[in-house]
Amino acid sequence: MRLLLISPPTRSVVKEVLGASGPPLGLAYLAAVAREQGWEAKIIDCLTENLTLQDVANIVKRFQPDIVGLTATTPAIYDAYAVAKIVKEYSPDILVLLGGPHATFMAHEVLQECPYIDVVIRGEGEETFREILKRIEHGRGLEGIAGITYRVEGRIKEGPPGKLIDDLDALPIPAYDLLPMEKYVVDKVKYAAVITSRGCPYGCIFCSSSLQFGKRWRAHSPERVLEELMMLRYDYGVREIEFLDDTFTLKMGRAEEISKMIVRERLDISWSASSRVNTFSRGLGEAMRRAGAHTIYFGIESGSDETLRLIGKGITRRQAVDAVRAAKDCGLNALGSFIIGFPHEREEDIKATIRFADGCGVDLAQFTIATPYPGTRLWDMAVEENLLLTRNWRKFTTLDVVMRSLYLTPERIRRLLLWAYITFYLSPKRVLKDIIVDKGFILRRALPGAIRYLKRFFQRAWE
Repeated sequence: MRLLLISPPTRSVVKEVLGASGPPLGLAYLAAVAREQGWEAKIIDCLTENLTLQDVANIVKRFQPDIVGLTATTPAIYDAYAVAKIVKEYSPDILVLLGGPHATFMAHEVLQECPYIDVVIRGEGEETFREILKRIEHGRGLEGIAGITYRVEGRIKEGPPGKLIDDLDALPIPAYDLLPMEKYVVDKVKYAAVITSRGCPYGCIFCSSSLQFGKRWRAHSPERVLEELMMLRYDYGVREIEFLDDTFTLKMGRAEEISKMIVRERLDISWSASSRVNTFSRGLGEAMRRAGAHTIYFGIESGSDETLRLIGKGITRRQAVDAVRAAKDCGLNALGSFIIGFPHEREEDIKATIRFADGCGVDLAQFTIATPYPGTRLWDMAVEENLLLTRNWRKFTTLDVVMRSLYLTPERIRRLLLWAYITFYLSPKRVLKDIIVDKGFILRRALPGAIRYLKRFFQRAWE
């Protein structure tokens, strides 16, 4: 039987700014599971391959799948709907599945909005997906499958919650061979993304990770991680890796062991990973740097202690400064993520974040607008307090204002976002460092793309 997995045609801020996009790893995991079951699987990464809806329609006709699986972020959900419609217009008998964070937390609404989707897979998908494939193979219905919400005889039904996978090493390695690996390139270097752990024990109000993948952190063994890295390096020529874990350093000893194994195997890769400022140390940073790490992403979020407390971040500004200094002392670039526009924030709180970003020592900064994604506590707050300005999911980009502030207009928040980027990246000391040390990377590549995107974005916002 045939399975077609599709990442729909959509827009991507990352691709517009940097000219590159990452692989849909969730689909690659599902394809690997399907092949273990004996299915023929195919993946379409429309964003990377610049495919249109017509291209998708042509592929569906040629491949003639029994099942089509879709994934979509919140702002791309309408694009998934469009693909589902194309599939059903070709053949109403094809079973259409949809997964991802938006579908997980808005399953009933998704099925009500889009009559072309048959099943929503909620949360962690592999074992649920495996059970669906077994049922289809044997001509049985979907009744009782854990982790799905589905349509049957015109009614929407919901199965019990799916169980989390205890042993991630039991999962097959993602089906990288079904992805256009030669097209994942950053600065002319072959690039790949890897996920080594799932789940998060923290409770930030803007993040749904702990709800989708559980508060219990689970991880691949260092040996399994090394196996995947070696395959990417030697089979696909990948030289640049991004670890997509929410917190790669949650267990610092494990992160250090992976780093030591990379050195022992002489893998000759460069890589980046995410950390919390309270799960990082100089010793770990030194081990990472020896193993080829060049950048560590810190979720700092705010320069206001009051905001940090209200959003449940569980860190302090002092910890952020110390972690950034430790990273830089090890020779790592430190990238800080900052969020502005939480409902309770006054202008002075946002300006404190902008000043802190400029002064805490990070080499790079990402600024976004607080966005209440479905499934988060911020979403619950926005709904309960009537703060939502729109339910047009295309605007849930983290660069649009979709939630009412108690003190600031949307226009003022947008201007503060633009000011944050200008203040940080065009400060004289940073421009000079970029020219002398980094050979003008920011001015030459990242900043022009960001300015082009932000210019178009603000023109649309103020029309």
